[in-house]
Amino acid sequence: MSKPVLQIEKLSKSYELGKRTVPALSNLDLTVNAGEFVAIMGPSGSGKTTLLNVIGCIDKPTSGRVLLDGIDVATLAENQLYKIRRDKMGFVFQTFNLLPYLNARENVELPMEGRIKSKSDRKKKASDLLAMVGLSGRESHRPQRLSAGEQQRVAIARALANDPAYILADEPTGNLDSENKQGIIKLLANLNLTQGTTIIMVTHDTQAARNTERMLLLKDGKIVKEVQGLHANKKNQKCPYCNNNIQSTDEKCPTCKKSIYATEELF
Repeated sequence: MSKPVLQIEKLSKSYELGKRTVPALSNLDLTVNAGEFVAIMGPSGSGKTTLLNVIGCIDKPTSGRVLLDGIDVATLAENQLYKIRRDKMGFVFQTFNLLPYLNARENVELPMEGRIKSKSDRKKKASDLLAMVGLSGRESHRPQRLSAGEQQRVAIARALANDPAYILADEPTGNLDSENKQGIIKLLANLNLTQGTTIIMVTHDTQAARNTERMLLLKDGKIVKEVQGLHANKKNQKCPYCNNNIQSTDEKCPTCKKSIYATEELF
């Protein structure tokens, strides 16, 4: 069994608003193993973004422990947290956050500048990552010349630039139309299958969540429900409906012909 890359123990996080203390997370426990693809869902105000910020070493917990590869990051200084964010994490945002004056390859190269000294090595790796996400031939295009789906693919390539232990994705399909949304979901799922990339995704999108391995429902700062996603069936190579064998690349079961890729939201 894969070892945990993230262990959260009795995590609480609250904010001071004037004279009021507002709880965002309450006594939360969570373990994510290496190579998992996990979706965190919940209504607005449930604590999703706060949880992602704590996992991403942007916010510190009020109490509890956050262990990344066995290290309690709640006890680390900011310069140590910066190195963890740089070396272990890749971030994907709803609004892409690409620099408009850099082309696609240069945006992907940017996180490498502190780690890979050779410009030619950075250029080659960035081009290879863009090819991996389906953007060969688009390296010299600036963001304004790329579609929303292509911009998110650049953002995912950038997130992979330093070979992170995991990707943290905050509403990665939130600004995309249906076609591009499906493309990004499939891209993330394929990265998880073929590269073993651990992905933790916050989303309102039930279609995106259903295509992950594990769905966690957050409510009032606590995980109240966990549901297996269709991606788990692909990894296990078993149809969720008839239990016959499937290939991890199948979108339909060859036996019962039912889809093992969610193409619609639940509601």
